[in-house]
Amino acid sequence: MTGEQHQADHGHQHPAKERAPAGTKGGTDGGTDGGAGGGADGELRRVVTASIVGTALEWYDFFIYGTAVVLVFNDHFFVQDDPTTGTLIGFATFGVGFVFRPLGGFLFGSIGDRIGRRATLVLTTVIMGVSTGVIGLLPTYESIGMAAPVLLVLMRICQGLGAGAEFGGASTLLAEHAPPARRGYYASFAQMGVQIGLVLGTVAFLLVELLSDEALESWGWRLPFLFSFALIAVALYVRLRVAESPVFRRMRHEERVVKIPARETLRRYPRNFLVGIGAHICDTAVVYIYATFSVSYITDELDLERWVALTGVIAFGLVVIALQPVYGALSDRVGRRPLNLFSTIFTGLFAFPLFLLMETGAPPVIWLALIIATGLGLAPMIAVQPAFYAELFGARVRYTGFAASREIGAAVAGFSPFIAAGLLELGNGSPWLVATFMMLTAAISLTAFLYSAETRHIDIAEEHLAPLPPRDGPAR
Repeated sequence: MTGEQHQADHGHQHPAKERAPAGTKGGTDGGTDGGAGGGADGELRRVVTASIVGTALEWYDFFIYGTAVVLVFNDHFFVQDDPTTGTLIGFATFGVGFVFRPLGGFLFGSIGDRIGRRATLVLTTVIMGVSTGVIGLLPTYESIGMAAPVLLVLMRICQGLGAGAEFGGASTLLAEHAPPARRGYYASFAQMGVQIGLVLGTVAFLLVELLSDEALESWGWRLPFLFSFALIAVALYVRLRVAESPVFRRMRHEERVVKIPARETLRRYPRNFLVGIGAHICDTAVVYIYATFSVSYITDELDLERWVALTGVIAFGLVVIALQPVYGALSDRVGRRPLNLFSTIFTGLFAFPLFLLMETGAPPVIWLALIIATGLGLAPMIAVQPAFYAELFGARVRYTGFAASREIGAAVAGFSPFIAAGLLELGNGSPWLVATFMMLTAAISLTAFLYSAETRHIDIAEEHLAPLPPRDGPAR
């Protein structure tokens, strides 16, 4: 059934402008009823704001763990005579969060497809905020021995469960509220929130670096984690003020919510699901090489101050943030597929030049290398993601399909800092094996995008979408 037929049969209007189903107050399902600047435009602005703020605060929680691994955890939780071994163990626990992200995607994605996108995001906000704050309260290895790293890993597992549903939920909510012709633009704000979280986490540790070494080692490293307790209130405030997705409200009102979303996703969209897995391999691998592994590489191998590495991460993060709506809007004009293909090809080709520039040891050159790699490679790839994944699955299983497929890809590539550190050790400090690894991840995602179709014209209110056509077949 085509989108036009579906709308004609059910009298559907565009999601962002639909009338509220019977039994809902103002169509908000627990959100605000419009207020100043109400209506569809006002509600869309609230959804965008809630997505940026909520996603930024949740991914701040997830990202600061990676920075702490490099700077402090190997001394306080993974005590080893060899600092390199301690860092490798720390990077391994960093990857544990990725192992549990698919479980979070299936679990909370199914909840989101059954009880609502908004309620599920509120739940994941609490899980992420509490688990991150507790890390700031944990006793160290010196105090309680092996129980310290065990508790740390347990909190990392909770972070992984929450993160597994966060991005998929925020993106789905945005995509289902957005006007069709500007879906890529509005949905890209979810990814902007992720990058803001990266920058906030890096800034937090850059500020902590201003403390004396004694203060940093004893209590200063805890501050970025404890700050998460305060951020929970902010995230909950903005998320409780937005309306539920109009697409989901319609399905629930018409009693067409699927009972077992995970089973329905795998049965109806097996190929789309595989494309979703492969599409997230490259950006996951390289973003943590840029943001986490590079900090270790610049400080340990290039023997530069930590502020050089942290400043580089902040610089490229700000550039990527600014480019998200630009690439999102561009995808509405030229399509999701061309930007996906370009970004993966560029990322693979620039892997070796990236390390050649970094090996100069000149801070401005290092910063420029990171900005080029992320501005032209990473930024377009991730800006397109929210709309691209939302358009892979029908409305009945969108949250589950989005979150689960994407997070399986994240789990596959989430150990990239650990792998990169091991390859660096294997190459006796030479980064060329790391560059080769980056090229391999780019090739995997490129293959997934080659097997994808252009999706920007689909009707996102459709409960079921046609499966992806053969590689040489027509676009959906």
